[in-house]
Amino acid sequence: MADGQAEPKPAAGLRNVVAGESGISSIDGQRGILAYRGIDIHELAEKSSFEEVVFLLHRGTLPTRPQLQELRDALARERALPAGVLAVLRVLPPRTHPMTALRTAISALGAFDPDAEDHGEAARARKAVRLTAQMATAVAAIDRLRRGQEPVAPDPALSHAANFLAMLKGTAPTAAEARAMDVALVLHADHEFNASTFAARVAASTLADIHGAVTAALATLKGPLHGGANEAVMQMLEAMGDPARAEAWVSDAFAQKKKIMGFGHAVYRTEDPRATHLRRLSRQIGEETGERRWFDLSERVEAVVRAQKGLYANVDFYSASLYRALGIPTDLFTPVFAVSRVAGWTAHVLEQLGNNRLIRPESAYTGPRDVAYIPVERR
Repeated sequence: MADGQAEPKPAAGLRNVVAGESGISSIDGQRGILAYRGIDIHELAEKSSFEEVVFLLHRGTLPTRPQLQELRDALARERALPAGVLAVLRVLPPRTHPMTALRTAISALGAFDPDAEDHGEAARARKAVRLTAQMATAVAAIDRLRRGQEPVAPDPALSHAANFLAMLKGTAPTAAEARAMDVALVLHADHEFNASTFAARVAASTLADIHGAVTAALATLKGPLHGGANEAVMQMLEAMGDPARAEAWVSDAFAQKKKIMGFGHAVYRTEDPRATHLRRLSRQIGEETGERRWFDLSERVEAVVRAQKGLYANVDFYSASLYRALGIPTDLFTPVFAVSRVAGWTAHVLEQLGNNRLIRPESAYTGPRDVAYIPVERR
């Protein structure tokens, strides 16, 4: 830095810093709009499927009927995990957090991938589909193995969402459960340059392999300030236990300056558009399964937080009660996030590598300067 020239001031957390260009998803935080490739998330949640969204994110347009069938066939063909990866999962201690196990599984998949040494464009596209297919199988296998159960083989006749629930629970889901899971996957598939997506792009920019980039994303997603927030929401609801306790619990938390998980967002200044659909699904599946109490409690908490602080629910808040109603264990909530977000991560890796430049930002140095070296005998 030249004499008299001020150090550039960093933006905390890179807030309001444009770190790159992307044509995959866009957010208008002021108006609460999220779009994938220009298509509003409300339309996709109401009319589309996760398989269509995978094609849209990877290829840039909605698929024709033949293209959609081709993708469905590819996902069905690629879902099974290599025996070697299952062997790795079997030796992990039962206490291993599912996100740690998942990070390990995805890294191991890189060694078994048939295109491991092919880094061409066509191979990258195949690996993106393969990883999207295998992520759901890995999450289900991790949960079953830690419970002393054998993994359930994927069923090529089922959709991606229905397959995931069937592999997880051992029985086919109802049509309503499968659709709720499908919509949840659509809603979580991409969200601009969030922390895990940016981590994937940074890794990809070094020309690391796609499995390495997705492993970096998984490591980032695990944190409670990102994907882990939905687990924290459920733990909060369990601590309350009853809608009648919600107001006092929330008021006490605010008085102690504690954060109420699942509210507020770094981008949205109105309701997170994904929460709109998750709220409805949480109520619907809660009623169908007889587990509505978690929705009722969530609804009460939301009302209290809105009244006291004017904060809106984000994507994590109602996904917690929805996943609980679907019978998904709390510590599996973040891996379920990854089952969806892998579609976005791989799309961003493909985009990054399509016009790559190493992501290497600078930092503002805040340490001492011109410090003299003191030999060890004089210290």
